Amino acid sequence: MHTGETIKVMVLMPFEEEGKRRLEAAGGGKCEFQYGFDEDFLQNTEVLIGGTPADAYRLTPLTKLRWVQLSWAGTEPYSLPGVLPAGTVLTNATGAFGHAIGEHMVACVTMLQKKLHLYRDNMAVPCWLDRGNVKSIEGSVVLTLGLGDIGCNFARRMKGLGAYNIGVRRVGTDKPDYVDELYLSDRIDELLPRADVVAMTLPNTRETYRILSRERIFSMKKGAILINVGRGNAVDPDALCEALNSGHLDGASLDVTDPEPLPADHPLWRCENALITPHISGFYHLRATYDNIIGICIDNLSRYVEGRPLCNVVDFETGYRSPSSPQSHAAVN
Repeated sequence: MHTGETIKVMVLMPFEEEGKRRLEAAGGGKCEFQYGFDEDFLQNTEVLIGGTPADAYRLTPLTKLRWVQLSWAGTEPYSLPGVLPAGTVLTNATGAFGHAIGEHMVACVTMLQKKLHLYRDNMAVPCWLDRGNVKSIEGSVVLTLGLGDIGCNFARRMKGLGAYNIGVRRVGTDKPDYVDELYLSDRIDELLPRADVVAMTLPNTRETYRILSRERIFSMKKGAILINVGRGNAVDPDALCEALNSGHLDGASLDVTDPEPLPADHPLWRCENALITPHISGFYHLRATYDNIIGICIDNLSRYVEGRPLCNVVDFETGYRSPSSPQSHAAVN
């Protein structure tokens, strides 16, 4: 895939000294590394690890760029037309985040079902107030929209806690044993009214924009809970506010919002049953996630240098990992 000359590699994510040693070993003595952004080096960069602001690709003629390895799973804006130079291969970090985000989602379901957020609010007053009946994961019907690495990790954990799992994916009919029912995305409308918990792990694509419209939000079971860790623009925020404030939904946990960051005057902040976190369920906050990402980058650089197929190659048409590209097994989930 590379030209045979010294491979200039720019690394734009944090690498500790041990990680640098492993990355450089994966380069097999064929690479020159630049840790941190350098405009002069960028002009001759063949491999970019970690991603850089999309405008840099447009402002600088990156004629030698051949491969960009992202340090996250979402691929926009890099997968959009005209961002990367023609012929550039894009890979992502799919497989690195399931552990951390899956646990985050379970914690949010538990918090909302047990009304722990409301008792935390009591403390701010302070007020000794019984908030009433609670619900249980055991016996809940959980609908997961998006059964990639993150959705599968969440569903597996919920199954272990006694939930009944319904999964929806874009393509494919292979059903994991911890999923009780599996459907394609054209069945969403008939599934939403069945679910006590709707969990969304969807990326930002043309098909997922406002996939949870006002009509679909109000078709959800009364008293259901919504969890969104994918992209904020998959949900109509005004309709969600209305559903929360009217009591149609018992709660919503949003690690992603539209817009993002969420403006201080946005009504979602004032929804008592909304739990908002600032897009932190993944990132590097859990050490295992960081180690997973580093492992994927190192594995793929070794493959690139040796001319082997890269893992997690992104299909620019869909924004997802290409079906013909293997998923990296370098993650330590």
